Amino acid sequence: MNDLDKFSPGLDGVVATETSISFLDTIQGEIVIRGYDLIELSKTYSYVDIIHLLLEGRLPDEEEKKALENSMNQRYELPATVFEVLKLLPEQTHAMDALRTGLSVLGGYDDAIDDRSLLVNKERAYQLLGQIPSIVANSHRILTKNAPIHPDKNLPYSANFFYMITGKKPSPMEEKIFDLSLLLYSEHEMPNSTFTARVIASTQSDLYGALTGAVASLKGNLHGGANEAVMHLLLEAGTIPNFEELLKIKLSRKEKIMGFGHRVYMKKMDPRATMMKEALKHLSDIKQDYLLYRMCEAGERIMEREKGLYPNLDYYAAPVYWMLGIPIPLYTPIFFAARTVGICTHVLEQHAQNRLFRPRVKYIGERHVL
Repeated sequence: MNDLDKFSPGLDGVVATETSISFLDTIQGEIVIRGYDLIELSKTYSYVDIIHLLLEGRLPDEEEKKALENSMNQRYELPATVFEVLKLLPEQTHAMDALRTGLSVLGGYDDAIDDRSLLVNKERAYQLLGQIPSIVANSHRILTKNAPIHPDKNLPYSANFFYMITGKKPSPMEEKIFDLSLLLYSEHEMPNSTFTARVIASTQSDLYGALTGAVASLKGNLHGGANEAVMHLLLEAGTIPNFEELLKIKLSRKEKIMGFGHRVYMKKMDPRATMMKEALKHLSDIKQDYLLYRMCEAGERIMEREKGLYPNLDYYAAPVYWMLGIPIPLYTPIFFAARTVGICTHVLEQHAQNRLFRPRVKYIGERHVL
């Protein structure tokens, strides 16, 4: 058989690269991050710990974590030009498009943009991890005619992100749950956005270009946009019976139900969704409001019974964000902000051991003789 006759739609099952960053172990049911199970990490570590683990290759000690937290707090501020550019965008601009634009503007302020060395790229990644939450939160505020909220450098990383989004400092419980969501979104092997970033980086393009391409990829509702679609569906239904009926109607029409199914987790629930489900239950207990939790459980039962599909992270992250008071248009940008550390780590690895991605095609068109 000719190699060009081998074809896997969507590159399903095709190994595209070697990596020491992460791996989805479907046999053990683990999301392996630098050798650790992400779900086990989420029980005792924070998002800042994961930033250090991914970029430095090991978990930080207490002094290193404190130093990283302090360092990140000095990186939040954006050039004034970024805000001016965001103010020029049309009101109907999608939050992911605003994020993409803000990222592109930041590239112009990097005097060493052509330096691909590991040391400079790593410093660039830390800088972007500080600035991207500011773009996410304040681009939405600008588009909705609200004044930007500048960071409070006395707050921890995740609390500061939450504060810029909502305008209020989170309670310890809110901070913990929001931080957990960032941790769970942080890295997930080779989804479309990460692959996009690595393909771009393989041309020796810069980190800003790779991240901008990843934003465009993540915007699609078959990838990051699913969390927004889930929340709109829950709000459209409004009650448990209505949600059950709506799902049944959509299934009868063979419509795709967002928040269910995953290319890797085919026959079980996404373990990250399990953690978010527990977080939703905790929020429901505190607020004594179980409607969204029970609606989601009802939907989970229907989809398992009718389609053999299980929730992915987006299904339970959406109602968690809603109960935290986060605007729906920011669900996907928050996903990207959390995933920035994973994508940056992949770009650093790609630059360090590069081979240009250049696949071939299986041609099925006609051939003409002149």
